[in-house]
Amino acid sequence: MVTALIGFAALLALCFLGFRVGFATLVVGFFGFAWERGWSASLAMVGQQVFHDSMNYNLSVIPLFILMGVLIVHARISQDLYDAAYSALGRFRGGLALATVLAAGGFSAVCGSTLATAATMAKVAMPPMRDYKYSRRLASGTIAAGGTLGIMIPPSVPLVIYGLIAEQDIGLLFIAGILPGLLLVTLFLICVGIVVRRDPTAAPPAPPLDPERRKTAIRGTLPVLILFLVVLGGIYTGAFTATEAAGIGSFGAAVIAVLRGHMRTFSEWRECLVDATTTTATIFIVLLGAIVFAQFINLSGMPYDLLDMVDEWQLSPFQLVVFVCIIAILMGMVFEAIGILVLLVPVFLPALTINGIDMIWFGILVVLVSEIGLITPPIGMNVFVVKSVLPEVPLGKIFRGVMPYILALVTGLVLVLVFPTIATFLPNLMR
Repeated sequence: MVTALIGFAALLALCFLGFRVGFATLVVGFFGFAWERGWSASLAMVGQQVFHDSMNYNLSVIPLFILMGVLIVHARISQDLYDAAYSALGRFRGGLALATVLAAGGFSAVCGSTLATAATMAKVAMPPMRDYKYSRRLASGTIAAGGTLGIMIPPSVPLVIYGLIAEQDIGLLFIAGILPGLLLVTLFLICVGIVVRRDPTAAPPAPPLDPERRKTAIRGTLPVLILFLVVLGGIYTGAFTATEAAGIGSFGAAVIAVLRGHMRTFSEWRECLVDATTTTATIFIVLLGAIVFAQFINLSGMPYDLLDMVDEWQLSPFQLVVFVCIIAILMGMVFEAIGILVLLVPVFLPALTINGIDMIWFGILVVLVSEIGLITPPIGMNVFVVKSVLPEVPLGKIFRGVMPYILALVTGLVLVLVFPTIATFLPNLMR
């Protein structure tokens, strides 16, 4: 236990010094294993683990879904999604902010990347909100919070990674994320309504969308809606696996991009594939580094010490889940979503399994907690992404703008904790 705690302290120190999480976990895992078993054993372990896990067929779902998301971004579908959302909600006060939430949810459904969603929505939604004198706090906060939907609404890369770590069915996890994702969208819409009711000057009225532009937007979103239904519908009905769905989704996204007049030159394909490859490489480094770190943690005996601690404290299964969620929230203030998953889940997995926790439900919980971390100080990855796209908006104003949405996310977390059926209803229908 002491060795593992020293390892975690070293990991935190490296992260604060500016090391990437993937490299930090790899370094600490390697030296920690060497401390316990020797240099030769550590070198052999790293080589075997990296080779074995990089050859895992199930990991192919990650680059395929990333490619699907990148192709959708390059298809410039975001403006049509935003216009379609505004045509539905524009008549309400704060219509532009409401449309931002709805468009972010729709974009997440075919993108799967929270950072891409936040960056894209910042480019699409901020200009009209700026033109109609929306409060910069409301506008930037809504964009940053809307981006968090990218890791809950399937397809979701964090859900894929959780499924691989916890050895859970990725298709079931995707289906489980639908209702919680819709719940969060609803809570965010309510949040906007409360904010603009308390401060009407934060969201001045905006004119309705031009009828012709509305028709164009609806026509433009139909292919994406069909693609989403095919991918998730195929998984839900068992017509194909999550990996096959990712391949079909990537192909469909490429077709949509070409039909919309994009991806017709070598330079466009090169840019798209470089983006997808860079993102995939970053995720794989984090994942492989975490696997090496998990080997060190298991060797240190920490998971078994935690089992003894749970027995000593006489924690019920529900109390254990709450305890892990609290730790995850604290970790979210320092680590990004994938870092939380790869560091937290392997440590507590034995205790959760022995206590009979539904690991599909727990997966939704831990991803939801990761969403909170994406907009929580001091790191708040989505906040910094929005700041990079909107340098004129002060960082403090964005953090103040996301505070109501943090409360909405915490409300969603409590609801899923208290009513597990929200996450387990659809998966149970498939079982």
